[in-house]
This record gives sequence, structure tokens and C-alpha cells, in this order.
Amino acid sequence: MRFLITGTAGFIGFHLAKKLTDAGHFVAGIDGMTAYYDVRLKQARAGLLARSNAYRGHVAMLENAIDWATFAEESEPDVVIHLAAQAGVRYSVENPRAYIDANIVGTFNVMEFVRRVRPKHFLLASTSSVYGSNTAMPFREVDRADHAMTLYAATKKATEVMAHSYAHLWDIPTTAFRFFTVYGPWGRPDMALFKFAKAILSDQPIEVYGEGAMSRDFTYVADLVEAIARLALVPPVRGKAMTDDPALDSISPGAPFRVVNIGGGMPVELLDYIATLERHLGKTAKKIMLPMQQGDVVATTASPVLLEALTGFKPTTPVDVGVKAFVDWYRQHYQTQD
Repeated sequence: MRFLITGTAGFIGFHLAKKLTDAGHFVAGIDGMTAYYDVRLKQARAGLLARSNAYRGHVAMLENAIDWATFAEESEPDVVIHLAAQAGVRYSVENPRAYIDANIVGTFNVMEFVRRVRPKHFLLASTSSVYGSNTAMPFREVDRADHAMTLYAATKKATEVMAHSYAHLWDIPTTAFRFFTVYGPWGRPDMALFKFAKAILSDQPIEVYGEGAMSRDFTYVADLVEAIARLALVPPVRGKAMTDDPALDSISPGAPFRVVNIGGGMPVELLDYIATLERHLGKTAKKIMLPMQQGDVVATTASPVLLEALTGFKPTTPVDVGVKAFVDWYRQHYQTQD
């Protein structure tokens, strides 16, 4: 199959593009190479992808459609997967404009492209943050998600709604998947695991928000991209439920559109997550305990029922395994850089 993926120099896009090319598919990738974090890390990911004859990359900002439309159309994709976005819950408080430009305008341009080329399936990334102030666990795709706590979450929910309208108007099979705290090798430097590892190895203190009394449904990146690859093969059909209990399927009655959680439903306490990292680093963290940050939620837990019904798969990699893989990569990558 032929895939067009946005954000292939990013953490998740890199892993997904590599998985698909390794499996014999062709991938055309677009990335803006923005300076939100160290561009050298993005360049290293892109360099690994470029080693494959099954990959073609293009540098462009999605906000400027004219810069990438020709490349995208020439790729003739069967499937379009939109991962590129301005990420980071906390950064959205500091620089909200970046989220409007990248997440709203950029996604609109991608959807206009999809309307023209009419792929077999359009998939786009959303986030567990859209569940906002919901407290009933686990989060289910059919639950209301109308109380966003940050602009980041609001822009991602907006793109879900925008995509639904395009699916309805142009009959484009569309899946929006919601990530739950993804981690693993090649992760972003603004992510907690990366920041904690760097600080601990440098004998610097780590900041633990919420006094450590938070839990997250951590999802190992290899599990995540496995789920995306499987979902790509299951384009939604308007009104056709795929679960034993139709009430648990988020399929739209008015469009070939579905929302799917990608999470294993196995939340881990933040302090346990840190303890796992300490064990694999062989060092104890100096902790600064702080209150909750603006926009944070106490807990997240995914319902994996719909994902498993659609794909026969759900994330199961234990945090101990995933954190060790990250530490092994971190030591190797940054020792090499030094």
C-alpha cells in the first residue's frame, strides 16, 4: 500500500513510517522540522527513514499548502495518516497561537487535500486530553468530550469535529484516534520520561507535579503504531457498528467516521513510573514536589474495548519493559552524540 504521513520526523510519525516501510509499504512523509525542540533529533529520525528506498520525505509546513500539495498528490496515497501537530499540553498556555496555526489551519489544509485525492482511508491523531474534566473511568469513545482543560485539547477536539463534517460531506472514511501518554525510544525532549532521565543522569532535581498523586495510561510507542497500522485496514462504514454491543461503538450515524482510543487500560501511578526509571538508570531522583499544573488532570484510563473489537489488538507492553527500552536508547543515542 501507499501511505502519506504527516509528521514523519516526529516521535510517533517516525516509528509509524519505519514500521510501514519495514513491512514493504511505500511512505511519503511531510514534516515542518520546527524548532519546538532540538531539530537535530528530528533530523536523526528523518535520516534513518531516508535509508529506505520505500520512503520519500519532504520538508514543509502544513499551514502553507502550496509548499507540499504537489509532493503529496504525486505520492498517490491509498491511506493518509495525519500526525503532525503542535504538541504539548503545557506549552499551549505559553504560545496558544502555535496551536491554532498548526492544529486548526494545518489540519484544514490536509482535509482539503484528502477531499481532492479521495484516499481509501483518512486517519488523524487526537488525544486523551479531549476527555478534559471527565472523571468516570475508563474513558470511552462514546463519552462526551466537551470540557477541554487546555487549548491544545480544544484544538484536537475541533479537528475531530472538522473531520466528521468532511467525512459526511465527501463520504471519506475517517478514523480519529486518541493517544494516551505515549512514551518510548526517540521520544520528545519535552516529555516527562525524557526530562526525568536527562535530569537524573545530570544529578539535577526533577519536578513532580500533583505531589506525585497522578496516574496515566502509559502507551508504549511500538504498541501505538501497531494499533494505527491495524486501524488503517479498517475504514469505517457509515452507521455500521463493529462491537458486540453497538452502544460502545463511536461510529457516526451520519458519516463514515469513528473515534478510537489507543490505550491499554492499565494506568500507572506517576511515582511508580519514576521508580521504574530510577531502577533502570541505577540512580535515585532528587524530587521537587509541586502542585498540579494548570490544565493537568489527575488520571487517565482508556477503554480498549473498541480498539480490540476492530483490530484484535490492544497495548499490553508493561511500563518496566518500555522504560528500559527508552533508557537503552537514550544512553546509546546521547553517548553517540557526545
